[in-house]
Amino acid sequence: MGAQLFKQLKTQREIVKSSPLYDTLRPIADGIRKAVQPSYAYPIHFYIVHEAQPNAFAAPGGNIYVVDSLLYFVKNNEELAGTLCHETAHLLHHDSMDLMQRNEEIVARALAATVLLGPTVKTVILAATISKLDSLHYSRDVEESADLTGADICSKAGYNPWGLVWLFQDFSGAQLDEPPEILSDHPDDANRISALKQHFQQNPGTFARFSSNPATATALTPPKNEDENFLR
Repeated sequence: MGAQLFKQLKTQREIVKSSPLYDTLRPIADGIRKAVQPSYAYPIHFYIVHEAQPNAFAAPGGNIYVVDSLLYFVKNNEELAGTLCHETAHLLHHDSMDLMQRNEEIVARALAATVLLGPTVKTVILAATISKLDSLHYSRDVEESADLTGADICSKAGYNPWGLVWLFQDFSGAQLDEPPEILSDHPDDANRISALKQHFQQNPGTFARFSSNPATATALTPPKNEDENFLR
C-alpha cells in the first residue's frame, strides 16, 4: 500500500525531488529518524510534497510526506519536530496497517476511489478518509497515543516536546479550509494539549528539562520555495 501510494504521487509529480526547503526539513528529520529507526522494521524516509494546505501524513512502510506549506505555517523548529514525531509515532504503532487489516473491503473501495479521482495528494487523503486510514478517523486512544509517543520521540531526539502543544495552539487560531492530518475530529485540541501536559508532569525525568515557554523556541525561517524539482 505504501509503495503504491509513493508510485502514484511520483507519477502525478506531487513529490518534490529537490528544493531549498529540504535544507530546512532534513536536519530535523534526520535527528528524529536516528531516534526512531532502530524500533522500526523498514527504512524511514521523509518527502516534501506540494499542496496549499499545511499537512503531513505517514504511510505504511516508512514514508512520511510533509506538505511544503507546513514549513511556512510552523513558527519554530520545535513545532516542525513535533509534527514529524507524531507521524513517526503512527509508524511505530502500525496504526495504518492495523486499520487496513480490519477494513480490507473498505480499503479496496478506497483504492478504487483513488484511481477514479486521480492520485493527487488531495484525492489520496480523500481516499484515506473513505477507508479510515488517515488519522482524521483514528480512534481517540490511537490519536492521543501518537501524541504521547511523539513527545517521547522528540525528547529522545533532543527536541522540545512542547512544540506539539504550541502547534495545536497555532492550528486552533488559524483559519484553514480543511483540518490537517495531524488534527482529528476526536479528541479536540484542548483535550490533546491537556493529555500532553499530564504526560509531561507524570514523567519529570524525561520532560522537566524542557521549557514550556515558546519564547525559548528556535525560530524557523524557510527559504522561498521558487526552485523545486519533482520526481519523475
